[in-house]
Amino acid sequence: MKKTLMLPLALAAGLTLAACGERTENAAENTGDAIAADANATFGEAANDVDAATDDALTSAENATDAAGAALSNAGDAVGNAADATADATGNALISAGKSVRD
Repeated sequence: MKKTLMLPLALAAGLTLAACGERTENAAENTGDAIAADANATFGEAANDVDAATDDALTSAENATDAAGAALSNAGDAVGNAADATADATGNALISAGKSVRD
């Protein structure tokens, strides 16, 4: 009688373990999928953040380069204007000296 009772109990226990194992396997698979999706989303956001920071840095560098170029251009104009004024003053002084020599 013990053997008769033990066989169905063993069968029931085996079926229960098989069913639990499948559910556990499905749960583990779902958990793995969720972790992978979360990691992909996080990496995607990180890549977007890096792209945005790179764009901001390059824009700042471009603006600084443009400002430096404008400052150099203005300095060149100032030097050119000063040279023109000096040339005019020198020319006027030479004309005046020439007139003095003639008189």
